[in-house]
Amino acid sequence: MSFGTETTFDPISFLEDAVQIQSHEDVTAMRGLLVQTLEAEGVPVEVDGAGNTIAVRDSGNAGPHVVLNTHIDTVPPHVEFSRDGDVIRGRGSCDAKGPLAALLAAFLTVEPERGKVTLAVTPDEETDSTGAAALDFDPEPDAVVVGEPTNLDVCNAAKGRFQATVRVRGANAHAAEPHEGINALRAAGDCLAALDSFSEREDAPAPSESLGAATLTPTTIEGGTATNQVPADCSFVVDRRSVPPETAEGFRESLEAHLRAHLADASSVGGDASVEVALAERDTPFLAAFETPTDSAVVRALADASGGEVRPFEAATEASYFAQSAPTVVFGPGVLADDEGAVAHAPREYVRVSEVEAAADAVEGTLQTLLR
Repeated sequence: MSFGTETTFDPISFLEDAVQIQSHEDVTAMRGLLVQTLEAEGVPVEVDGAGNTIAVRDSGNAGPHVVLNTHIDTVPPHVEFSRDGDVIRGRGSCDAKGPLAALLAAFLTVEPERGKVTLAVTPDEETDSTGAAALDFDPEPDAVVVGEPTNLDVCNAAKGRFQATVRVRGANAHAAEPHEGINALRAAGDCLAALDSFSEREDAPAPSESLGAATLTPTTIEGGTATNQVPADCSFVVDRRSVPPETAEGFRESLEAHLRAHLADASSVGGDASVEVALAERDTPFLAAFETPTDSAVVRALADASGGEVRPFEAATEASYFAQSAPTVVFGPGVLADDEGAVAHAPREYVRVSEVEAAADAVEGTLQTLLR
């Protein structure tokens, strides 16, 4: 690394320490390592009321504000650390402590000639994203780089993720006299079949040029209370991967109207039942889809510095929040899955040392382009 200040920070040693810290239930120890690392490098650091770790390097001159963001929490269970040559294994190695190590290396090396760079690390991306929702930058960013495992590709778009529960209500009866009741389970079957035609309605969002079509997937189902009784209630959960410009409430209203119309046209078993759609309760907004133009300065700079492909990211991330106000990209070492199967969130989670170092160099080069 050649741009900026002298630093004693070793991203690989930091990563090895970080992967050994459990942060799937409580991020306190992991946040402590991050704060200690920043303070040891002489960088003022703040932990705000939402648990975000924030540090700033400001040139004192007018210029762009670039934000580097990732998260310190992981999914359960903890997976023990190990290293074999170029490969570091363990929970969080690629999602997202590897990306954190790379962003931190670039942040500690940079000495902006104009503008400033902010490191903002959130505590709960894998759950409710209360940290990201609480972030308030002054001034608003001109560009945001979100650290996630992208195989060093520059991901300028991602589908959103909404979750809703479809509840179908009928009427109980003895199973020996099923015609005396309204079978909510049978009606739920009609609703499940109707999911296949949801994308065919007139007001359905058109497929995105980069993200493709939205998807709608049923994931869990519950119904009935006795094996000899016509069930009066049945519910199932759906996972919506959205594309712009669909909103969570717009999706809920459209799905409810679609299912009600389908039940009205279905058999008497389904037609007499009622259906309601409710979004999952959250204290923070759902992660909506986003698309950053490929000609944005941050996309061009990071693609040039990394040599990676510009493409969509496969999963929903907190980049959704930042993209509402600034050009945002997702970037980092590691992969969500490889030829053998799942990597992130899986027992075999790993990241390559060489990719962490390459990611750090690419982010440093991007900051050099944007802040010199």
